[in-house]
Amino acid sequence: MAEIREYRGHIRNWKELCAELGVDSSLPRDKRETAIIKGAYEKWGRTMADHIYGMFAFWLWDEKEQKVFALRDQFGTKPFYYYITEDKKILCGTMIRTIMEQPGFVKELNESMLQIYMTLTYVAGEDTFFKGVKKLMPGHWLEYSNGKLEIGRYWTPTFKPDKSRTLEQWADEIHTTLTDIFKEVKEPEETVESFLSGGVDSSYVLAMSDAKRADSCGYDEERFDESRVAAKTAELLGVEHSVANIQPNDFFDIVPYVMYNMEQPLGDASAIVFTLGCLATAKHTKICYSGEGADEFFGGYNMYRNAERYGDNLKTFYVGNTNIMKEEEKERILKHYDPEVLPINLVKHIYEETEGLDPLTKMSDVDIQIWLEGDIYLNVDKMSTAAGLEIRMPLTDRRIFDIASRMPSEYKVNEEQNKVAFRTAAAKVLPEEIAFRKKLGFIVPIRIWLADERYNADVRAKFNSDMAAQFFDLDEINAIYKDYVGGNSDNWRKIWTIYTFLVWYEEYFVKR
Repeated sequence: MAEIREYRGHIRNWKELCAELGVDSSLPRDKRETAIIKGAYEKWGRTMADHIYGMFAFWLWDEKEQKVFALRDQFGTKPFYYYITEDKKILCGTMIRTIMEQPGFVKELNESMLQIYMTLTYVAGEDTFFKGVKKLMPGHWLEYSNGKLEIGRYWTPTFKPDKSRTLEQWADEIHTTLTDIFKEVKEPEETVESFLSGGVDSSYVLAMSDAKRADSCGYDEERFDESRVAAKTAELLGVEHSVANIQPNDFFDIVPYVMYNMEQPLGDASAIVFTLGCLATAKHTKICYSGEGADEFFGGYNMYRNAERYGDNLKTFYVGNTNIMKEEEKERILKHYDPEVLPINLVKHIYEETEGLDPLTKMSDVDIQIWLEGDIYLNVDKMSTAAGLEIRMPLTDRRIFDIASRMPSEYKVNEEQNKVAFRTAAAKVLPEEIAFRKKLGFIVPIRIWLADERYNADVRAKFNSDMAAQFFDLDEINAIYKDYVGGNSDNWRKIWTIYTFLVWYEEYFVKR
């Protein structure tokens, strides 16, 4: 018999699975889903995830086989970690902090991760900033028995372009599939709101849902504020609209809370805004939709339009959506630089898997396997959980990815537009000016605020601290800061990435 020790997630096709596995469909959701996980494991074992649509990570104890079994969903929407103690026991779960609290855990900094972090702004790959704590990567299972660890991969993104179909046919398939998914993402008695930016992804999700309220973040700085556009979308769709107005003091004050609850440093400034948005939204709902996944699946980032120009050269430098610091600069800045620790090593296997495919597909696959897991889904999961808010992402679904995996790149990106087929699908329920609105990204006025002495006192203090001197050449990092204040606003990402690491380090290695 298998005993579920921890499960987090949301199973979409639970009705079919209850019927197939003999699970009582009238059970409360938590009991129903753990019963499904248990039944699926006993029937299908390592291949059980092939039968489940949704978001999930769990571990169980198999009494008959005397082993731990763990599984993480195909895209890594829920985190999962494990640690082998000196006496060969496995500690595992969806939170690092619960692992840290158990006997046998030894807290040590994995300083080599700092080199990866300084380039990517997030923790990529299976290692973490805690020595010995590993991530179970998306699409993988884990077994541990008698001191022996075995990890296997049950799912790999694969791409097989089908050139026989038209743009309209692709758009129809996206729209029909999303319509079917929306029949599963909530139960009739649940009330769900929807996050809304000015972009097509969240607008499409809102238009397809039965949400009666949309939630946005806004700023006093008008050129960064998408909430005005979001308000027009909400009005058009006939839903209420609430805006969390983000003030710079609120932004900086909550950084320690974010880094503590993230459990790993994250240099994505939008994560702070997302946290404030979650806290505001959680005051009036417990479930909210969000639009993650479409950009990576369907070619949403503006940089993807350079894919053909990069060509085969991609595999020498493209490590994902962010790449803010080159090796020479890190060598100058870091006290302990190791030339063997290179971000490009994290993606070599992905380029091997996509050999012979077009450059856009290669870029997308890197972001699906590395960026989504390390930054986007980590942020969504950790900060919503901390706020007591459950987020469901209808666009992150194997059935949606399946369409993207068969779609030729010319229907994703062309000279004038990105996400072409996806936007065409969205135009079935949205006005063209919203469906085809230029992508802005989740922009934050941090590039202005960081230079303002009313808000940056802690940044300046940490850049001159003994704590920072353990890791960085203080003259070098302060030169970057001075250059930024002097007008080189592009440096804000470097400053923010260094700062967030120092805040995280203080939370986990100084205060605790």
